[in-house]
Amino acid sequence: MGTEQLPPSPSPAVTTTRPAGQDTTDRVVIRWLSARAEAFWTLVTARPLSLYAAAVLRIGYGLLYLSFLLREFPHRNEIWGPGSPWTRELAQQLFEQSGWHSILTLSGSRTYFEFCYAAALVTSVLFTLGWRTRVTSILFAVVVVSFHARAIFMTDGGDNLILLMALYLVFTACGRRWSLDARRTRRAVARAGTAPPRPRKSFWLRELNDVRVTLTTAVHNCALFVIAAQVCLLYGAAGLYKVQGASWGGGTAIHYVLNLDLFQPWPALSHLVDQYPTVVAVASYVTVLLQVAFPFVLFGRLKYPVLAMLLGMHIGIAVLMGLPLFSGAMIVADAAFLPDRFYMFLARSARRTAARAGLRRHSASEGPDSRSVPPQLRGGLSTAGHPATSGGGRPASADKDKLVPDPR
Repeated sequence: MGTEQLPPSPSPAVTTTRPAGQDTTDRVVIRWLSARAEAFWTLVTARPLSLYAAAVLRIGYGLLYLSFLLREFPHRNEIWGPGSPWTRELAQQLFEQSGWHSILTLSGSRTYFEFCYAAALVTSVLFTLGWRTRVTSILFAVVVVSFHARAIFMTDGGDNLILLMALYLVFTACGRRWSLDARRTRRAVARAGTAPPRPRKSFWLRELNDVRVTLTTAVHNCALFVIAAQVCLLYGAAGLYKVQGASWGGGTAIHYVLNLDLFQPWPALSHLVDQYPTVVAVASYVTVLLQVAFPFVLFGRLKYPVLAMLLGMHIGIAVLMGLPLFSGAMIVADAAFLPDRFYMFLARSARRTAARAGLRRHSASEGPDSRSVPPQLRGGLSTAGHPATSGGGRPASADKDKLVPDPR
């Protein structure tokens, strides 16, 4: 008989079973990550943060650069104009290597330079006042970049930070508070409350408006995070560099600074401070400690005394070293870390003081935030003239504006 070959029997299916505990753990992790991602998305897109802090940055840097241009007005031709030792040709050669650009090098005419200088002054004033901020913020950034690039070797370091902040402020809604734009929007809201209701927009127009508002809100919030990170990196890097130096570790760094002729606007005052070596040593150690600790104290109440001490440090630098532009730029950057409720308190106090002095009429019906501009108009105005709700159906209230690095 022949050998019959039977077909192979099918092997049983291999089934893998996951422990019930592991499956539960994975679901918990996924839910936690999903909740965190949703919370982050809501934080970034629901409403613009720190609108008052952004307004302080706009006003502060606008006034600083305006003061800088006015201070150098008698010497403008020797610094940036056709009479500068750093000629237009040398600047263009440097631009080929660095990639910078400047509107001041487009022509060597003295008339063109005077026109650019006058335009820079006007732009700084309009940016400080918050007039058409979307446009003037771009023009202000162009002005700062152009003047910085034209005479890059004739600076004191303060305009470097102003340059960075001018670029960052282009992406912020820095005109929503304390500006002419805010005043115009407030009046538009008041007129909308008395005007007859307009016909509702189409579905697609409402969707496009929601996308626009969400995009501008996200860009504004991300720009504020970048500004906060920039200041933290600045302080952290400065403190770590100082730690590496023997003079700062020995407490003698400020002693040498006080005896530099280049940084002695008032030599008698510098020599008077230098007569107290203990104070100089303590100031050296405190300076390093504040700069290194600054990024780590922003999420608690310890940041308030740190900011106060940094204010005193920058005032000392402005007076003893003669660097008002640098100190002013740092003070304005530090002011951005104060919560919006602090600036709202200042505004209410100023209004009450003005009312007591008879400079302003006080209305009993005027609440603390009745003069505030709606943070964002998602979907336009309702028939009653009130701002529409922000993302998630929650009313967009100015009271809830918080500082970027203060999550409380």
